[in-house]
Amino acid sequence: MNTNGHERVIDVTDLRRVYGGGFEAVRGITFSVGKGELFALLGTNGAGKTSTVELLEGLAAPAGGRVRILGHDPYRERAAVRPRIGVMLQEGGFPAELTVAETIRMWAGCTSGARPVQEALELVGLGRRTGVRVKQLSGGEKRRLDLALALLGRPEVLFLDEPTTGLDAEGRQDTWRLVRELRDQGTTVLLTTHYLEEAEDLADRLAILHEGRIAATGTPAEVTSAQPSRISFELPEGYFPGDLPPLTELGVTGHETAGRTVRLRTHELQRTATGLLVWAERAGVELRRLDVRSASLEEAFLQIAREASGASGAPVDDGEAGLVAVASETMVNKGAAK
Repeated sequence: MNTNGHERVIDVTDLRRVYGGGFEAVRGITFSVGKGELFALLGTNGAGKTSTVELLEGLAAPAGGRVRILGHDPYRERAAVRPRIGVMLQEGGFPAELTVAETIRMWAGCTSGARPVQEALELVGLGRRTGVRVKQLSGGEKRRLDLALALLGRPEVLFLDEPTTGLDAEGRQDTWRLVRELRDQGTTVLLTTHYLEEAEDLADRLAILHEGRIAATGTPAEVTSAQPSRISFELPEGYFPGDLPPLTELGVTGHETAGRTVRLRTHELQRTATGLLVWAERAGVELRRLDVRSASLEEAFLQIAREASGASGAPVDDGEAGLVAVASETMVNKGAAK
């Protein structure tokens, strides 16, 4: 079996997870990840991401459905799966008094075919911190150490749970570069993240979870394509929205006005922008504060979550607002790094 021409390395069918009291955290999800593919699993708080990843890692047995990692059941055939995967948890929990090198050596003693200590540390930018005690590391350096341990056994499948939380802009870019290199070398990567820009930048495909179900899946471009692009501008004095060409002829699907500011929504960005600029040129007017942008994964995520919540009758929780704030912080940090 294959995914987009690649062998299915992760294969999930109708997966379910139920906790005590009957709470169903994962409600029958199906997806697959091919060899050398990076797949991002997104969702609001409580959507079921961690519950799903724990099943894939073999930490618990599913209540229903099937998981196969490299052709094996990760829970019942753990001995066949564990040596071939790497796992980066949200928190590592290292002994505080050990040095960085001692921590790596301790872990290497439990890892088949482990990389040399220095090689593992150089990969994640900790080559000069070997003698530093874990308790003296910054939060970002601890995340780098987490990643070094996950890569120690040269995994065929790499699970990354919020890998760049706590990293500065430079550290985040370094991690992205390393993850891309691993993927290009054939490593299959499953990523969970609250940084939407991270998923948009790295993922070959993604799935958005909401209340234990997959609300949308596809490439980042496919997921965002369902959302309209936006154009906003300020009309000059003496002009009103009614002076614009018929908006339907420009491919506009919706619009709002606020004072002299006009905001247009369209699924045909080039057609709409071209028609608008041709009109402005012919009219001899300047469209001030002109802003033209395609739909973002952030917008698609929020819209999907709202629609899913509306369909279920549940309120949209504050996790979405938090996720937007994190995404915005990422963009600010990335700009600062340039």
